[in-house]
This record gives sequence, C-alpha cells and structure tokens, in this order.
Amino acid sequence: MDGKNLGYKGEEALKEIERLTSKADEVQESILKEILTRNGESEYLNKYIKGEKNIEEFKRLVPVITYKGILPYIQRIANGEDSSLITGHPITEMLCSSGTSAGEPKMMPSIEEDLDRRTFLYNLILPIINQCVPGLDEGKAMFLYFVKAEMSTPCGLPARTVLTSYYKSKHFKCRALDPFNDFTSPDPLILCNDSNQSMYCQVLAGLVRRHQVLRLGAVFASAFLRAISFLERNWKHLCNDIRTGQLNPSITDPECRSCMYTILSSPDPHLADEINDICSRASWKGILCHLWPKAKYIEAVVTGSMAQYVPALRYYSEGKLPLVCTMYASSECYFGVNMKPLCDPADVAFSLLPNMGYFEFIPLGEKGTLLMDFDEEAEVPNDKLVDLVHVRLDCFYELVITTFAGLYRYRMGDVLQVVGFHNRAPQFRFICRRNVVLSIDSDKTNEEDLHRSITMAKKLLEPYDALLVEYTSYADTSSMPGHYVLFWEILHHGSKVNSEVPLDPKVLQECCIAAEEQLDYIYRRCRTNDKSIGPLEIRVVEPGTFEALMDSCVSQGASINQYKTPSMFKRAQNAHLSSAFCRFSKRKDRL
Repeated sequence: MDGKNLGYKGEEALKEIERLTSKADEVQESILKEILTRNGESEYLNKYIKGEKNIEEFKRLVPVITYKGILPYIQRIANGEDSSLITGHPITEMLCSSGTSAGEPKMMPSIEEDLDRRTFLYNLILPIINQCVPGLDEGKAMFLYFVKAEMSTPCGLPARTVLTSYYKSKHFKCRALDPFNDFTSPDPLILCNDSNQSMYCQVLAGLVRRHQVLRLGAVFASAFLRAISFLERNWKHLCNDIRTGQLNPSITDPECRSCMYTILSSPDPHLADEINDICSRASWKGILCHLWPKAKYIEAVVTGSMAQYVPALRYYSEGKLPLVCTMYASSECYFGVNMKPLCDPADVAFSLLPNMGYFEFIPLGEKGTLLMDFDEEAEVPNDKLVDLVHVRLDCFYELVITTFAGLYRYRMGDVLQVVGFHNRAPQFRFICRRNVVLSIDSDKTNEEDLHRSITMAKKLLEPYDALLVEYTSYADTSSMPGHYVLFWEILHHGSKVNSEVPLDPKVLQECCIAAEEQLDYIYRRCRTNDKSIGPLEIRVVEPGTFEALMDSCVSQGASINQYKTPSMFKRAQNAHLSSAFCRFSKRKDRL
C-alpha cells in the first residue's frame, strides 16, 4: 500500500469502502499474489513451496499454525538474523500483544508499510460515523490515549505495543490539521511514558475544554472507566488547578507541564465552581453528560470481554450517549470497520476489508451452533479452510490470517459469526477467544456463555440499587469437586443500600442460581447428575480491586491502551492476576 492511499477522507473514503467490498474476491486474490511475490524467497515459505508463487500451491502445502509455529523464526530475527527468514521486507519493529486475553504476551513482526495500512483504516472511521452524527468538525474529541515505555530485542529492534508504535510514528505525530480529529489532549500528553501524569493532564485538559467536547472515549471501555475512577479520586485537585491556573506540582514531566501551562493560561474560578458542583453530587449517575454537556457519543471497544463494561458506561452517561465501537484490530493485523457505528453494543459487527491481509476461516459450526470441542493445537487440514467470500451466514469460524510481515495461515484464536454482508464482504460478530474457557470436567464454558449467564444473574441486583461494574472468573480445582468462581465488584448507589453494608447473602445465592441456569446442558449435567462440578461461587471484592488488578498488570508491563480485564484466568499461569485479588471479601456466597 503506497502513501497516496492514506489520504481517503469524506466521500472518497466511503467510495473506497464500496470499491473494496464490491470486489472482495478480486482484492483478496491480488493481496495473496502480492504477498507471495514479495515474500516467496523467504526461508519459511521456501520450506513448503520452494519459490513457487502459485496460490493453489500455497493453499495446498503451507500449514495452518499457531504462535508456537512461528515463534522460532521471530526469536531468531529478534536475536539478529535477517528478516528474510519470513518476509521480503525489513522488519522494523516487534509488536507486543497485551497478553491479558491468552495469558502470555506475544511478539509480532511488523514492517514499515503496516503503519500505512493502520492509518488507512483509521481514516475510514470518521467518514462512517459522520454519516450518522453530523457536525463532528465543530468541536473537540476527548480521547484518552496512552503510550507504554518500549523495550528492545537483543538485536536492537524496538519492541512495543501496536498503539505505542502508531502514536510515536510520523503518521500520527506529523498528521495534517483536521477539524474532525481535534483532540483535547496535545500530543505530548499522549506521548508521556508516565501513565499517571498522562492521565492527570489529559483529564484536566478535557475538563478545561468541557464545553467544546463532542466525543468521549478511549481505546477500550476499561481504560475509559479507569479515567472516571481517576476523576473520582482527583477532582478536587483538578478543580484547584483550574481555579488557580497553576498545575499540580506532582506533575513533573517537562513536556506535560509545558502543554498544561498553555491550557491553564489563566485562573478560571467560575469553571472550577461548575465542575466542583457537578462532582460533589451524591450520585455520579449521568456524570459524563453533566461534565461534557455537548458530547454526542462514547467511543471504545465494547465487544468480547469489554461487553461487561456496557452497564457501567450507561450508568455514568445515564443511557443518553450511544456507545460506538468502530473497528476490529489486533497486534497481528488490522481487520475491518463497523459500518453501523450507532448500533447497540450487542449487535456490533465488523466488515472485514479485503486489502488489509489475506483472510481464511476454520469452520466451527453450522447455522448458529458453535462447536466448542475444538483444540487450539490440533492440526487443521488445509482443505477445511474457507475463503473470505465463501463463508456462510450464521455460521461460526476461527479467523486465519496471512500478512506481508511474515505470518502465514496464522490462527488468530478469534471466534467470529457471520451476521450479514456489505456487498461481497462478510460482516462478523466477535464471539470470544478460542482458548479462553472455563472447564472442570467435560464442560467447556466460553467467554460469550459466561457473559450471558452473568448478564442474567446481575439483574437480580437492580432492585437493591446495586450495579455489577466488573467481573472475572476462574476454575477452582483446589478442592474436589472443582467449581467455578466469579469475582464481582459491585457499585451501590441510591438510597436502598448503604455502601458500607454488604448485600444480603440470599441475594447473591440467587445470583449464583441464575448464573448456573444460563450455562449449557453439559455444565448442568455435570453439576446435578454426575456431581463432578461443585456449586458455583461468587466472591464480592472490595471497591477498587479491579483497578488494583489493572495497576498490577500495568506494572508487569501491560499497556493501559490495550489492557483487558481477563474474563477468565488460570491461577497457575497468571500468578500476578490472582495476587491482585488478595483484597477480596472473606464472605463467600455459594449455592
């Protein structure tokens, strides 16, 4: 992809989407031919197709792999061997995945033109949204973005998150002035390596410009809610800065201080009083609409494990701000966009753009029936894979990608369901991560099933003015029989429940029953007939526990931008996750 294709804006961007999706089969074939032409002499491809650049030979001979299959090549390149091991392009950096979905961060090879592809996708977002929400060029976006301090591989290649890579690139830092992308946070605030100082200054900048803000958001819903929690703890300090026109002395980063000197150009006691009055209210329900009265929507990832944050976002916006999930992307590849950005979070679907990479799919179930007995390490016969344009409506698939940077028939681990088509390009709903399951016996509970069961159970909290704001889970096999454990953090609001007094244990027992009733037949059979699974357990954790978990993960190297609270984890594999729950309540509510 050359530089001229980065500039699609407005109507031109929409026309390009139509062109790509109308010729999805031709574009996909062209992409794979180009990848084989450029990378055909790499050591990896030569091992299977010996210089052949024929698509049929590629599909017949190149195996489907997991990360384990490409890891030795990535390690060799990280140690200084030539990029030609896997690609015909110089590898310019290694992109580190978050590690919070599967438990272990991965390093993914990246080449210079990958930044072109990411920028191309970013440039499509606003034209799509602007069809539904006009006037976005008349104000500012309070988007909270963060970088993470980068590392280096043994040979000196940068090793960093995909978002840090983008924010530090010329594509972001040297972007043209654009009224549709006018952020409340100047670039130095985003590029500050100290996440606490960056958060303080970005929230402060958003408050100073509160009457100009038309959009709110962060990359993930969890990061945006972290900002609200930060504001709850620090609003008095922030008001003082606005009142005096002086930045809190705890902010020591010189670039941040320089930016904020301009933003806090003079004392503004009237603005400070406005914010003070809003933040002093007994309830923070709808706080976002009061602080940023012109905001039109909240933009963040709210699919997959982020779906659990939808009720909290609706609480803080009083249900008045649409939750917009714009794109589907990962460290390995950027995939596609949501063509209906104002749809309900439960209905979010992504149109995969055929120019972003070569996409194939492993069938996982016919017409709405997802087969959960698939093994992530099992060999997948090449003739089982389905091309992008040949997937079928309502069926489930695991995504397999081939990229210019050297991933060939790589299993992403994402389970998707086809829910429609935009021209010839299928639209997919994200279901879950393939390798994220709870299991005690023959049961296999995936992320979607867990979320559905908790969604039903948490409704029982509503009559008590209690809101489930975050959860995670694990399969406890320390006793016989093993059982599922749910960690819940509950927000008490209104007058019916004192935040210092826990809910009646009977309420939580009813939640346990409701959650189990929503789990599948195999789980219920193991529970009631075989007695091979013990009663489900809910442990109510202290307020702030999940923020402590996030802090723990960030201190271990995770990025705030890419952090996702694991909806399930294994203690043995994630000791730092379980240690963050040392604060959980001694009360254990079981059936």
